[in-house]
Amino acid sequence: MIKTKQIAIVGASGYSGEELVHLLLSHPHAELTAVTSRQYAGQTLAQIFRKFAHHPRARGLRFSEPKAELLAKQAQIVFLALPHGVAAEFAVPLLQLGCQVIDLSADFRVRSAAVYKDFYAHEHPAPELLAQAVYGLPEVYRAQIQKASLIASPGCYPTSILLPTVPLLRAGLVQPTGIIADSLSGVSGAGRKAELDYLFVECNESVRPYGIPKHRHLSEIEQELSVAAGTSVIIQFTPHLIPVNRGILTTLYLTPAKATLDQVTACYQAAYANEPFVRLLEGKALPDTKNVVGTNVIEIAWRLDPRTGRLIVMSAEDNLVKGASGQAVQSMNLMCGFPETAGLI
Repeated sequence: MIKTKQIAIVGASGYSGEELVHLLLSHPHAELTAVTSRQYAGQTLAQIFRKFAHHPRARGLRFSEPKAELLAKQAQIVFLALPHGVAAEFAVPLLQLGCQVIDLSADFRVRSAAVYKDFYAHEHPAPELLAQAVYGLPEVYRAQIQKASLIASPGCYPTSILLPTVPLLRAGLVQPTGIIADSLSGVSGAGRKAELDYLFVECNESVRPYGIPKHRHLSEIEQELSVAAGTSVIIQFTPHLIPVNRGILTTLYLTPAKATLDQVTACYQAAYANEPFVRLLEGKALPDTKNVVGTNVIEIAWRLDPRTGRLIVMSAEDNLVKGASGQAVQSMNLMCGFPETAGLI
């Protein structure tokens, strides 16, 4: 018999926090016991998120101020859906109090405090924990996640780039140099905040690049690609904002290392044929955000361009599910010994 775990969400009022609430309220082996939000403290989940009002737990569970000592008494596993720099302030005492922590911010994704400072423009708030943190990409680090107490859940863009590229680099089928990644993301990727750039009138009927040339997610992307390749990898990455609520489409341009299309296909089949949340598209099908939004699935397709000699690899995912909260719950399932698909299908 599978034992239920008590779960808390710190920062439950943001988009990723709301998606965590959605997934955990219906999770068969999780009991959501605490949700925090300074803005909504004292109000119930049902009052703030009316979509959950039908759920009995949502009608009785109230947002509270985030206090590590209290959270440690209420939950065994704590999700941190907080901005970078803030999450570590809670991770440190929660781990000391015996909780397992799954952090959705960038605070523990980068293994070097110096690289973190370079990309995030401030000193790392808890460098002593970097060696302990496990990068929460289940398809790559499943065994490590199962034994972890601190999970650094990947960013949305990195997930869309790493899952298609890591197997090819590991197998030596593509060159580790000259990689180009173009990604398009829905507006929810910017978080739930009122800023001019993300108002409806500013985003609707408009597509624009941003974060050029050094988006913060490059730190973890290049870190993990370098691990896969066994050598330092630097890529060109251009993110774009598109006028949809959610979803990411990424196109990667890679240089084959004398690899054939059949070898690339065999590599993907070996890596992902049995993965519950990776959908390999063969034939004429290409990734489409409409087919993954609301799911924990990433779609991947690939083409070899005989004119340019480049391998073109494409992926689509929901930035709030596979790119954030769903992947975090997938890691929780592994940590707890639950079926990996629990609460996600």
